[in-house]
Amino acid sequence: MAKPKVLILRAPGTNCNEETAYAWELAGAHCETWHLSRLLADTSHIAQFQILTIPGGFSYGDDLGAGRIFATRLGSCLGDEVQRLRDRGGLILGICNGFQVLVRAGLLPGNLDGGSVTLTRNDSGHFEDRWTRLVPRPGRTPFLATNEPLELPAAHGEGKFLTRSPADLEQLDASGQIVLRYVDEQGEPTQQFPHNPNGSLGAVAGICDPTGQILGLMPHPERHALPYHHPRWTRSELRPEGDGMRLFRSAVASLSS
Repeated sequence: MAKPKVLILRAPGTNCNEETAYAWELAGAHCETWHLSRLLADTSHIAQFQILTIPGGFSYGDDLGAGRIFATRLGSCLGDEVQRLRDRGGLILGICNGFQVLVRAGLLPGNLDGGSVTLTRNDSGHFEDRWTRLVPRPGRTPFLATNEPLELPAAHGEGKFLTRSPADLEQLDASGQIVLRYVDEQGEPTQQFPHNPNGSLGAVAGICDPTGQILGLMPHPERHALPYHHPRWTRSELRPEGDGMRLFRSAVASLSS
């Protein structure tokens, strides 16, 4: 069976594309990394791929806000092609800065009008670089197949998830689109720092669109692809691979079945 083809789309300031490509390849996909300008020169090339990934980093230096310039170019020049990718069963993943891009391009959450959600500055007022514990909500998105907790590193300055109103947050929760939450040591969703590294309302760490085919999350699954990536790997039973690989493997399996 042919391997799913993944397009990793980078821009000036993207810095997680190589780790993300490694994780996709390890999961059994064929991966290509393109500069955004190459795709803009002929947007029809996106039809070659089954998965689009926007990795982490500081695209365009976050000069006008995290992910904003990338999002403008994605939405205005590639919006129709991205929608076609989703409509033909393709998957779209945004990690950290990529999550910010998907939100600001209007691709997430997808069932509310523009401006209903945002990602803004951490409550701490500065960049947070720390490991987080997450509980997934499976069944809505092919990226998450089980409810087994994940430990993934987060590294961002603008990761606080906000909704325009409590009703918008309730709507996202009721529709099953809140698929990853920060949890404490007891496995309970929390607003408390440092378990919730940014103060996200509802402890939201990741959401999907109504189809489940578009996923955005702030923590970095590609940075826990190997068991040795975890800082405590010598102090506990060594797993065959890192927790982050579950997202990549689940996505590949959903397209290969």
